Amino acid sequence: MEVKNKPDLTEPWLSWAMELQSLAQCGLAYTENVYDKERFERIREIAAEMVSFQSEMPREKVTSLFCSETGYQTPKIDTRAAIFKGDKILLVQENDGLWSLPGGWCDVLESVKSNTEKEAWEEAGLLATAVRLIAVQDRRKHNLPEYLYNICKVFVLCECVGGKFQKNSETVGSGYFALDELPPLSEAKNTKEQIALCFDAYHDPQWQPPFD
Repeated sequence: MEVKNKPDLTEPWLSWAMELQSLAQCGLAYTENVYDKERFERIREIAAEMVSFQSEMPREKVTSLFCSETGYQTPKIDTRAAIFKGDKILLVQENDGLWSLPGGWCDVLESVKSNTEKEAWEEAGLLATAVRLIAVQDRRKHNLPEYLYNICKVFVLCECVGGKFQKNSETVGSGYFALDELPPLSEAKNTKEQIALCFDAYHDPQWQPPFD
């Protein structure tokens, strides 16, 4: 869930709302006291009201997207495949016309490796083998717009072993690009700096993956 129409990225209200929501969700998952449950529900409502007030989104929409999960809250995992041909990197074009590294949420029963390979097949039509970790990043430190939950972005160097692109429900095109010839990027998913990091890892056999 993106936070749109936010007043100022330096304001701490979003972090406060996210922390309140996380504490309330955890409390609802573990407490057995009916009165405490009511208090945690109210804290969750306050978090949603904060986001609704600042973003001008209807509170019902905020609640359904921001306060719908149960159990202990943890970051989501997003994997991205970096596949090279010569000195060019593979990007896929999404339905909105912007370009990104093949990737997406790490599905249940998938590991980082298998999910990266799966996304390369689903979005780029390529059979890929994940060979090296490039980086693990906290999305909030690198990408905009801000989301109402934390995401760990995992970039993985892959080798293509076959396949070819076919248009699908998520992507309409693909191509290989030099770093100085990148098309318009979906910066919510990958920035030029993140793609440059992939180039650095590709050229350095002794690469040490940075992590946040």
